[in-house]
Amino acid sequence: MSKDLKPKQRLGQAGKSRKKKMVIIGAILALCGGGAYAIYRYTGTTTVEVAVARARRADFVVSVRTRGEVKSTRRVVLLAPQIPDPRIVRLAESGRPIKKGDVVVEFDGAQQEQNYLQNATSVRTVDSEIVQTEASYRMVNEMDGMNLMTSEYNLQRSELEASKAEILSEIEGAKNRIDVGISEGELGQVKTAIKSHKTTQAADRDRLAQKKDKALRDVARSKRYLGMIVIRAPLDGILNVLPNFRSSGSWGSTPPPFKEGDRAWTGAAIAEIPDLTQMRLEVTLDEVDRGEVKLDQQVKIQVDAIPDKEFRAVLDWISPIAALNYRGSWMAEKTFPAHATLKNLDPRLRPGMSASAEIVLERQANQLLIPIRASFVRNGKPAVYVQSGADFIPRRIEVGRRNDTDIVVLSGLKEGEVVALESPAEAAKRAKKL
Repeated sequence: MSKDLKPKQRLGQAGKSRKKKMVIIGAILALCGGGAYAIYRYTGTTTVEVAVARARRADFVVSVRTRGEVKSTRRVVLLAPQIPDPRIVRLAESGRPIKKGDVVVEFDGAQQEQNYLQNATSVRTVDSEIVQTEASYRMVNEMDGMNLMTSEYNLQRSELEASKAEILSEIEGAKNRIDVGISEGELGQVKTAIKSHKTTQAADRDRLAQKKDKALRDVARSKRYLGMIVIRAPLDGILNVLPNFRSSGSWGSTPPPFKEGDRAWTGAAIAEIPDLTQMRLEVTLDEVDRGEVKLDQQVKIQVDAIPDKEFRAVLDWISPIAALNYRGSWMAEKTFPAHATLKNLDPRLRPGMSASAEIVLERQANQLLIPIRASFVRNGKPAVYVQSGADFIPRRIEVGRRNDTDIVVLSGLKEGEVVALESPAEAAKRAKKL
């Protein structure tokens, strides 16, 4: 290398220049990144989701909603018979289908069978006593007949002897007349005895007849009791065993149902068989709704256990007297019991199921409806936000009646147009906060 030629850079200067360039490039990249973030933060758009609904044509319904329980319109209650100490020895299972004629309840009949045998024996004993008495009476009557005949014969003979007084001495004539008197007295005594015997026999016969009648009544009663110890189902249905209110249990708990071995009482309701072909919903109406609800109004019913089917009913009874329902010591509310008979049934429907009822007070056919949430107030007038592409345009509307869920649109909106269920501005504010 010539000494006149000098190197363009010194060793060590090249490294410093490279570092300087890298710092400059990093600063430029940082400024670009910050600018891009600022552009995204302050000039970017955010997607806003707004709940919408479509204006539709449907029947507008004003209704009263309440809750109730499904019951059978007609049910047969099986009562404990009028027998002494009815103890259950057999009881059909509750909740199972039962056919007409099946045994539902059977009571202990051992004591009744023993009573029947004793009473039947008493009847036979009285019959034997009557036979013996009649036999003795026949003997007495025969003896009375002989005595009567003898007395009459003696009287006739005495009278014959007395008729000879004209040809006999005066003493003999007097004697014969005395014999006539004696014979007449004896005949009177015999007749009196016969009459007494007949009276006694009549009284004895009446006594024995009453005794037999009582024994026969006892037999009939025992036989009737034996016929009452088995209760059979009078119709087809589902058996429901009722609570035993005399059963001991913890205070405040629901009484358990009757079971085998329980001792019932005369007239106790043991079980019931509801008629599943006639059902109704029993509800209670609030005092504020009573004035609007009327008989023969349509009722839509949704049974909790059968959510896939809607039942129709007609309100056919409303109590004229309010019932007081106490809540706490002093608080009480007035309600009016009512029931509606179901027009369509389902094999799954059972008494005791809970259900919701909607009593239709008014129905307007073919009305343009939107949800109540879709109606807003702008400048003191009702309005909606109608969707137009990605935007929502406010529009004034004229509204009619409303119920709990819908409102009738009289003008300003067409069927099928999509309206917002919330204010788009409020939805945008909420989206920016996220």
